[in-house]
Amino acid sequence: MSTPSRIAGDFLSLLESRQMASLNLPRELPSQTEATTVFAFRFADGVLVAGDRRATAGNIIVTDSVEKIIEIDSTAVLAIAGVPAMAFEMARVLQTSFEYYRRSQLQPLSLAAKVRALAKLLRDNLSMTLQGVGIVAPIFAGLDPTRPDEAAKIYFYDPLGAQFQHLEFAASGSGSSTVKSVLTHQLRFGSPKPAELDRKAAVALALELLATASSLDSATGGVDPQRGLFADIRVLAVDGIVRIGEDEQSNAFKGGKR
Repeated sequence: MSTPSRIAGDFLSLLESRQMASLNLPRELPSQTEATTVFAFRFADGVLVAGDRRATAGNIIVTDSVEKIIEIDSTAVLAIAGVPAMAFEMARVLQTSFEYYRRSQLQPLSLAAKVRALAKLLRDNLSMTLQGVGIVAPIFAGLDPTRPDEAAKIYFYDPLGAQFQHLEFAASGSGSSTVKSVLTHQLRFGSPKPAELDRKAAVALALELLATASSLDSATGGVDPQRGLFADIRVLAVDGIVRIGEDEQSNAFKGGKR
C-alpha cells in the first residue's frame, strides 16, 4: 500500500493535490477585513470592555467607525478581534440562542453555559480558521444571572475555541501586546491599581491604552476627543451594562491625564 503524500497545511494545496489546479485559483487570497484591538479589565465597580473603531484589510484602513463591543444580553458582552463577518454572525447566533433559552425555559442561561456556547461556535469555525480566512479571537465578559452575588468574569478565547478565565484583564488583536504590557505594569507597580479605579478613571485608562497602542501599531485606531476619535466602551456592573458615550469619554480623557 502506498504511503499518503504529505500536503501543505492550506486549502489551495489540498485542491492541487486532488488535481484541481486547473481551476486557476489565486495563490494569494484577497485581503480580508479584520477588526483589531480589544481588551477588558476589572475596575472598582465591575469590568470595563473596550476596543478601537478601526478595521483594516491588509495595509488598507477600511473604516474607523466599526463597533467591536457587542451586548449579547443584559449580562454578557462580546469583544471581537479578527474577521468581523464571522464575529458578527457568532454574536447574532449567541443573542438568538440565549434569548430562546430564556423564553423557553423561563430562566436565563448560566454564565458557564454561555462561555461554552461561544467555544462551540469557534470550534465550528475551525475549517475557516485553518484556511486563514475566518479567524476570530474574542473576549467575553459576563455576570452569572444564576449567581447574582458573584462579580463579572473575563474570558479570552483562542481561534480554536479554547477559553481561559482572566482574573484582572485580557486583550486581543494587533495592539494587544502593548495593552497587556501596560496593564501588567499597572497591576504590579502602579498606584492605584486598575481594580481600584472608579469609573471615570477606568474610562481614562482605557482611552490611554488605546492611544498608546495606536502609536505603536498602525492597525489600531487612535483616540483623540479633540478630533472626534473615540473608542467603543461598555461597563459591565452588577446593575447591568452601560455604554460609555462620547461626552463621558471626553470628560474622562482630559488630554490623556488622569
